[in-house]
Amino acid sequence: VQLEESGGGLVQAGGSLRLSCQVSGLPFTNYDMGWFRQAPGKEREFVATINWNGGITKYADSVKGRFTMSRDHHKNAVSLQMDSLKPEDTAVYFCAAVRAHSLSPRLGSPGSPAPDYWGQGTQVTVSN
Repeated sequence: VQLEESGGGLVQAGGSLRLSCQVSGLPFTNYDMGWFRQAPGKEREFVATINWNGGITKYADSVKGRFTMSRDHHKNAVSLQMDSLKPEDTAVYFCAAVRAHSLSPRLGSPGSPAPDYWGQGTQVTVSN
């Protein structure tokens, strides 16, 4: 199983970036997907998730209205469009997958399971 992130980089505050995660080695439509991030000296935190069929998304309050997650079943990939970026969005961003159990995404809620698979991460740096 491989989850490979791309699209990170350096951007000025107010700018945009689009992260992608290419997934291979698992039945993509059986998995909820998520994005997490970890800033220096901080714990990894939930950013966004999308359920197995792409019909339900959920976001952390800190990114709601600025970030949009989507998935492409033809390409076995997910994306995270990040707009109106702030310096506090600076972090390593990780793609994650967890086996779906129902229509509701399993990630991003109290008591959520740990993802089954993680990517290696991509650095996003937002300057003032």
